[in-house]
Amino acid sequence: MISIIGSGKVGSAVGFLCGSFSLDDAVMINRNEKKAIGEALDITNAIPVSSSISITGTSDYSKIKDSKVVVITASSRVHLQSRSEIMFDQAKMVQKIAANITKYAPDSKILMITNPVDVLTYVIQKEATFLPKSVIGVASSLDSSRFRYLLAQELGVNQSEIKDAIVLGEHDDTMVPIFSRAKYNGRHVTDLLDDAQISKITLDVRNYWKYLRDYKGHSAFGIAKSTFDIIKAIVKDETLNVPASVLLDGQYGLSDVCVGIPLTINKNGVAKINQIEITQNEKESLSKSSDTVKSNITKVLKFLKN
Repeated sequence: MISIIGSGKVGSAVGFLCGSFSLDDAVMINRNEKKAIGEALDITNAIPVSSSISITGTSDYSKIKDSKVVVITASSRVHLQSRSEIMFDQAKMVQKIAANITKYAPDSKILMITNPVDVLTYVIQKEATFLPKSVIGVASSLDSSRFRYLLAQELGVNQSEIKDAIVLGEHDDTMVPIFSRAKYNGRHVTDLLDDAQISKITLDVRNYWKYLRDYKGHSAFGIAKSTFDIIKAIVKDETLNVPASVLLDGQYGLSDVCVGIPLTINKNGVAKINQIEITQNEKESLSKSSDTVKSNITKVLKFLKN
């Protein structure tokens, strides 16, 4: 079973994908029970006629019992300038969610979507003492998709022609697009772009969510698809290589912090942390990004103790 905590735009989009692809039974959890029931009723109509799965909605956390995967999309309120601006409220909310997961689904794999995702991936792991491989922050795959799109736009090509575009680090203002690995038509994009173009794309990747907000409000579909892919790998025991946030223990020279790095995911959660070759400048940027997340983690943990 899949449990989705939060029935807003993102949670509902994740539920829709799980239901329409008949992935597994799913339960939508929301503090406003009517909202959860309504979204479940709507998603139910997208379940294939040959499928036996069910989608239900509730505010009762006991219904997540024995879930294979728990997806956290709930939010205390809206962030406007930075994903970290509401981290204290979010951390307090996640602390309560962690207690319920520990009580009802302690063996589940947890996918964190709620922002600031890297900080909260760390917090829920420490609050609920889950194994590092069982807690994954979903965001860097979305950033990588945005990076691929922006490279394609700049080069005037289809985004399917861009290969190995990946973003590492914090899912916020210090994220690190890895230009050194991205390719178009077999050529490194660094041979096709000048410094001004690289700086512009870096800024646009970091601010992509703000552009989306100005056009339509909150984004939903990209992160829902990234999350669905990871759920599917866990539920169906498939192997998926994807960047995501996980607790590091020396990889890339980073420890005791969660940031986006390349992972291999399967039914066990994180099967492997993959170390790829990046430039010295990219390593330094990744280290600075990690420091930003660490600083916010320290602030949040201090807040939660008070």
